[in-house]
Amino acid sequence: MGENENSGGAFKRVVVVGGGIAGSLLASSLQDYADVILVDQKEYFEIPWASLRGMVEPTFAERIVVNHSDYLTNVQIVSSAATNVTDTEVITADGYSLAYHYLVIATGHAESVPRERDERLDYYRKENEKIKSASSILIVGGGPTGVELAAEIVTDFPEKKVTLVHRGPRLLEFIGTKASQKALDWLVSKKVEVLLDQSVDLKNLSNGVIQTSKGESIQADCHFVCTGKPIGSSWLKGTVLSDSLDIHGRLTVDENLRVRGHKNVFAIGDITNIKELKQGFLAQRHAELAIKNLNLLLMGGNESKLGKYKPSSDVAIVSLGRKDGVAQFPFVTFSGYIPGKVKSGDLFVGPTRQKLGLKPGH
Repeated sequence: MGENENSGGAFKRVVVVGGGIAGSLLASSLQDYADVILVDQKEYFEIPWASLRGMVEPTFAERIVVNHSDYLTNVQIVSSAATNVTDTEVITADGYSLAYHYLVIATGHAESVPRERDERLDYYRKENEKIKSASSILIVGGGPTGVELAAEIVTDFPEKKVTLVHRGPRLLEFIGTKASQKALDWLVSKKVEVLLDQSVDLKNLSNGVIQTSKGESIQADCHFVCTGKPIGSSWLKGTVLSDSLDIHGRLTVDENLRVRGHKNVFAIGDITNIKELKQGFLAQRHAELAIKNLNLLLMGGNESKLGKYKPSSDVAIVSLGRKDGVAQFPFVTFSGYIPGKVKSGDLFVGPTRQKLGLKPGH
């Protein structure tokens, strides 16, 4: 590919920045209707909500980490970071200038991960060895990642001593108190020690022992930090889209999922300022509407017919091991086998792969 890629051919060009759950689905769905370029720092797609299962079962990771080239057979893949955007092109860290008719920003949360699939699978194998070789495990953070990781570990390795430390007053603070309590009750029933309103400074970990902010001693042969990741929008500061970032670093979008003030730029997934829980299935919903709207625009359709996004009510399912879960819906919260059946068994991996045109794989 040359240093300067100009849009050409019969199709209009759509540049997608970010190969996560939303960007990958959109690029896959549009590849036969537009000249699509995917810009992503890594060479693979990963199902984010299933990654914790990969830590206790490394072979599971082989289904959730998929090379972009396996499903984007008609897409130009640029394995580089986007560093700038103008009204007409995206600039990458490797020096490419990618002209676009339409741009989709789907950079979600910033995360440092390996570039190649084999490296990522090796990471899962090493994390699994870390868990297997430890007698005591410390998990820092009581959000969905910390709770689900603790549940995965005690389900597959019930002999391990697992301690979860959370600086807040309750687990899963992003959802309601009933769901928090049900998750806490489940973890305690599996002999997980949960320490709330406490924090740890991992620099003070010495000889496998660390003290909490309240002076409690924790034995920890290994630890996992499960705290929030920053929004993946720092690269947009100083660009033509910087004025569209809110105070939290999220892109403000209109009801059609277009970035405010930019009719040919869409934003989907966690980077948007839509007032709803930031979850993978909602990122997929964003992508599905953006696909519909881009198809309309690519066909020369009337803008008045663009689909409108309706923010979701607070629905959440947190898996607890392989068979249990906690589900929150607008008027009811429940735990146990039913939410576990919905999510925890295969973690939606089969259907997610099928959306990309891949076999479910088992």
